[in-house]
Amino acid sequence: MHIPPIAPFEPHPERSSRAHIRSALRNRRRSLTAAEQRSAAKRLSVLLMTSPSLYRARHIGIYLPNDGEIDPGPFIAAARDRGVQFYLPILHPYQHGRMLFGHYSPHSRLVNNRFGIPEPSLAHERIRPAWSLDAVLLPLVGFDLEGGRLGMGGGFYDRTFAFVRRTPRLAPKLIGLAHEIQRVVRLPIEPWDIPLQGIVTDHRRYRV
Repeated sequence: MHIPPIAPFEPHPERSSRAHIRSALRNRRRSLTAAEQRSAAKRLSVLLMTSPSLYRARHIGIYLPNDGEIDPGPFIAAARDRGVQFYLPILHPYQHGRMLFGHYSPHSRLVNNRFGIPEPSLAHERIRPAWSLDAVLLPLVGFDLEGGRLGMGGGFYDRTFAFVRRTPRLAPKLIGLAHEIQRVVRLPIEPWDIPLQGIVTDHRRYRV
């Protein structure tokens, strides 16, 4: 099925700060209907299942969709049949602003963290440190074709994966997931932003 191209979002010169771009893109993805979200999730699953970068990955960090984020659920279901194990981020109980990853299955016991986001219970699930994963699929608010990414602003992924700069060959593949409507002409980048190896949307794979 042919999918028409979508022009990237170009911020107004007077509203080009990260905060303005973040607000505009969150509104964009929240405006999608439930049917559009389901269709996007199915297309995303096909692109992820056929990605060479993920073919050998057996331990993958993932997320549960929130605030209009693209839903990786169909991919999770399909990849489980291939033997893939999934892990959700957990706010680190001792290291502020960092995350651990807890095993996630249909039977996992989830508890809401302080942001109201469900995460596996530390007492009931197998825990893996970030460096031990094969790949991490993380949600994006925005992205550009240079590998720049815009998150929710908390810096959790940047702090958790700061080690990538020191040991890139031993680090998991970091792949952002987003709707195509979240692509930006160019994002303002900060020195602490951790670059992505690739991005996958409901339309195509970028650098993956």
